[in-house]
Amino acid sequence: MKNLSGAIRPHNGWKVIVAENNVFTLNIPSRTDNLEIIRDFVITIARKQGFSEDSIGEIELAVDEACANVIKHAYHFKDDKEIAIQVETDEERISITISDEGQGFDPSSLESPEERLQKHARGGLGIALIRKVMDEVTFNIHPGNTHVRMVKYIPQAS
Repeated sequence: MKNLSGAIRPHNGWKVIVAENNVFTLNIPSRTDNLEIIRDFVITIARKQGFSEDSIGEIELAVDEACANVIKHAYHFKDDKEIAIQVETDEERISITISDEGQGFDPSSLESPEERLQKHARGGLGIALIRKVMDEVTFNIHPGNTHVRMVKYIPQAS
């Protein structure tokens, strides 16, 4: 297990909690200009964990999309709300949970990527993209309490 102590340095306006057993939590205002801070937070942990640059890019893409969805769809660009990002690591994986207090949604009601493309519709592919680049994606959705958990496994050398 890599020691991640000291790997995360807080910036102005956000709070990082480093718990025992490689659990990290970032609580940050729901603003698009904070997406870079969120990406840096998760990328730093993934890099220290030993992920390849390709995998780090996929993790970054999934986290960015999930948080952008919170800002746009859950909070409707209201920046007085907060996004919570919890990252847990072990020898095999990184697990990232994005939590919000928005209205929630039903992921099964989303159109498939094929349907969106046939309609030449703009947007609406974020959840499909997250599912494509992460190994596991689960939703725990209730109005006022939504959690999206994304897991990426570290490839094992043969």
